[in-house]
Amino acid sequence: MSLFIVATPIGNRSDITLRALQTLFSMDAVLCEDTRKTKQLLDFYLKDIPSQILGENPKIPVLLSFFEHNEAAKIPQILGDLKQGAQIALVSNAGTPIISDPGYLLVKACHETGIKVITIPGPSALTSALSISGLATDKVQFLGFLPRKHGKQTKIWQDIFASKIDQTVVFYESPFRLKKTLANINEIFGDIEISVARELTKVHEVVKQGKISDWLQDKKTLKGELVVLFRTHQK
Repeated sequence: MSLFIVATPIGNRSDITLRALQTLFSMDAVLCEDTRKTKQLLDFYLKDIPSQILGENPKIPVLLSFFEHNEAAKIPQILGDLKQGAQIALVSNAGTPIISDPGYLLVKACHETGIKVITIPGPSALTSALSISGLATDKVQFLGFLPRKHGKQTKIWQDIFASKIDQTVVFYESPFRLKKTLANINEIFGDIEISVARELTKVHEVVKQGKISDWLQDKKTLKGELVVLFRTHQK
């Protein structure tokens, strides 16, 4: 009676772990943020990974839709299935589930009802970006996806600035909102240096540093998913 939290690649499909493969192909069901994307991923492994790793006659388990807007409604049925002995895993579209993805309410409910939750660790955009950013990781504050409204965002930056804690701040951002967000940060922190990691583990992976003013003057729009990082107290 366990729920398995399984990390999947954030880009390069070779980043899957053996344990993740063995777990996914032994499940009765997999909860997916997007069943189509998960099926494409599992189809790829079913075709290219030897049966010695996946087990004899491997097959794709039942894929169940599980995302932000249906999570709460589906939890009772999932808990019931787990208590009846079903083997169930949770995956997100990419990376480690629950890190800015659905699943928190389900994991909380499992703990409250005595169902064991097992982690199958692996890729995460958060830790990957931190590891190659060149920024100190002694203290880190992760904000996930920021509020879109200027006022709510400003309050976050004001609180972080007022705390006077020297730390690395990390958040996810869309390339189309990046400049607005950086302009907002500039209002509070000034023209500080920002690191942006994009397309992590993919062919065009890059980490680029520059002052906020440099980013704002650059007329190019970055492509792909972005992880933005900066140190709060810069000399």
